[in-house]
Amino acid sequence: MRNLMTSGAIALAVLAGSCSSGPDAPTAATGAPVHEAGAAAVDQARLIHADSEPGSWLAVGRTYSEQRFSPLKQINDKTVKGLGLAWYADMDTERGQESTPVIVDGVMYLTTAWSLVKAYDARTGAKLWEYDPAVDKAKGADACCDVVNRGVAAWHGKIYLAALDGRLIALDGKTGKEVWSTQTVPPGGHHTITGVPRIANGKVFIGNAGAEYDVRGYVSAYDAETGKQVWKWYTVPGDPSKPYENKAMEMAAKTWKGDRYWKLGGGATAWDGFLYDPATNLVYFGTGNGLAWAQELRSPGGGDNLFVSSIVALNADTGEYVWHYQETPGDEWDYDNTNPLMTADLPYPGGVRHVLMQASKNGFFYIMDAKTGKLVSAAKYAPATNWADHVDMTTGRPVINPTARYSSLGKPTLIAPAALGMHNWHPMAMSPVTGYVYIPVQVSAAAYAMKDDFKPNPEGTNTGTDFAGGQALCKAPGAQCGNIESYILAWDPVKEKEVWRVKNDVYGSSGILATAGNLIFSGNHKGEFAAYDATTGKRLWSADTQARVVAGASTYMLERQQYVAILVGARGLPDTAKRTNPLSANNSRVLVYRIGATETLPDTMTKLPPGAARIKIDPPLLTASNETVFAGEQAYAANCAMCHGPAVVPGAGSIAPDLRYSGLLPIRNGWDPTVRNGDRSTRGMPAFGDKLSKETTDAILAYVIKRANDEKAAQQAAASGSGH
Repeated sequence: MRNLMTSGAIALAVLAGSCSSGPDAPTAATGAPVHEAGAAAVDQARLIHADSEPGSWLAVGRTYSEQRFSPLKQINDKTVKGLGLAWYADMDTERGQESTPVIVDGVMYLTTAWSLVKAYDARTGAKLWEYDPAVDKAKGADACCDVVNRGVAAWHGKIYLAALDGRLIALDGKTGKEVWSTQTVPPGGHHTITGVPRIANGKVFIGNAGAEYDVRGYVSAYDAETGKQVWKWYTVPGDPSKPYENKAMEMAAKTWKGDRYWKLGGGATAWDGFLYDPATNLVYFGTGNGLAWAQELRSPGGGDNLFVSSIVALNADTGEYVWHYQETPGDEWDYDNTNPLMTADLPYPGGVRHVLMQASKNGFFYIMDAKTGKLVSAAKYAPATNWADHVDMTTGRPVINPTARYSSLGKPTLIAPAALGMHNWHPMAMSPVTGYVYIPVQVSAAAYAMKDDFKPNPEGTNTGTDFAGGQALCKAPGAQCGNIESYILAWDPVKEKEVWRVKNDVYGSSGILATAGNLIFSGNHKGEFAAYDATTGKRLWSADTQARVVAGASTYMLERQQYVAILVGARGLPDTAKRTNPLSANNSRVLVYRIGATETLPDTMTKLPPGAARIKIDPPLLTASNETVFAGEQAYAANCAMCHGPAVVPGAGSIAPDLRYSGLLPIRNGWDPTVRNGDRSTRGMPAFGDKLSKETTDAILAYVIKRANDEKAAQQAAASGSGH
């Protein structure tokens, strides 16, 4: 049934009464221990032995290996055609929804945009509790790529959230009440967090984002019970006039040139891809781009610039450096290595090897020995990749195209992939049954050039890359620029070859789930959630989601029924969809399916549930004149409405965020760098440059602020009962 915001206390009591409360009582379906509903009773042993209770989904990747594979097979390639919607719950945020639901003892936990946490009865959809960390909306200006969050971690009765503003927060698993909160990033700076905490050995591991601005990357570990910092490890060296924090930083400093990098910050933030491996007791993470992107601006004369765009392994207990592998030495194309990691035991002819794997943004599939970091293989999984020809397996280094180094050559170059990569944060999956890794691939290309007059901007981005400077290359006969195609790829990691691919009708990537039922599940930007034969790629089932889908799904079992859950909602609506969620303009929802279920999504806009409020909106006061607002309305219609929606209201076909909720509205020195200078061009926001004068962009800003205040007034009226 649809979630109607049933009392959390009643729902918990009903759920707890449906199963044994003793820790050793067996479940009817799996024989695994049952824990009290809502207790979030996850520990190290339970995660290590997650396969003994396949009906749970204890972490975003399900197990420490992060393969996103479920042993459940009630829903399989024969029965999947009977899958129907069991329940859904409307989200009260929009923007991108990137969280994978975690299901522990009958309770589903997920996060939404703006770092909100929700807990539901996983069988009925009754809401049990919710938590709002009250992130200042102005912080959205520091989030280069949306105010998203990818999920929570459960441990010893608590649910852990890493909020956009850098707080690591522990919540009571039963009530959602805050237990402790720790600020993990410098207050007032440009660091943000969108990733998921990982927990092992009583420690919570977390990184951060912000490498387009002025930050120095690092990762840190915190005591899971108290929130006290245990260790911290920087990803790039700092001021050379001061002692280096450790020998790894001293080593890294030798790979940089000049003195500008540490003044800019250096970058290399670890904003997603984390993994703990109990077999090695190592925590692995990927690092992002250097700061600035253009290497000549941060390290004149080149150098590898460690640990930019690398995989790093640290001792999980002490934070001491163990090994690293740099996938993109001297990166200047934004080829972050922060996309998902997974471990696996691969059956090579010479024997089984325990490895770490990543389908990198740069178009190569890397396999490393998990203990030593020694490169096992590095093959192109996306043939369109042109920045490097291949990886030399003797040296482990890529053989880079001589024309790719746009900053040292001093001229533009056309590079594939573009900055968003051949595979980004979207979860990949692996099936030990087929032996394949399933990768959401997106093919793109862009013309890179270095800014001639680069000056550091303390309030904005500092990529030093000019994407307008090479547009002539994109207009050449046969050239391809921008988003080209996207598809699901089945990749054999041992044989290093493509097995099959399924092209998406609408460009865009979505996360993937694999199951023992010979299935993979993935959403798409057309507004569908679909199941495919894991062996052949044949499409077997699909459902209309009324929303774009970017997140990865999870699956679980309750009362002998297998469920599949997916959080939907991304920028804009699919072309054929209309808004039906009164709380979210992009129809953000969690959708839960099981065989034989018959629930349906609404076909018209539903009324607000009793006591519910529309999405929070907090624009600055409108101070511009009526004449300025009118001029802005005309300029907006001519230049902005196609992507952001007419009258600043995204609708069917809108591909960009709702500007009424933008964190840039109160930040005058953030609006023009974005609209005119292209500070977010790599994220889909084009630079208008001299096409729009400063007066025109000021007028557009005034109009957007006016429309945001209109929406705020309408929401306040609805909340007070004076309007709908």
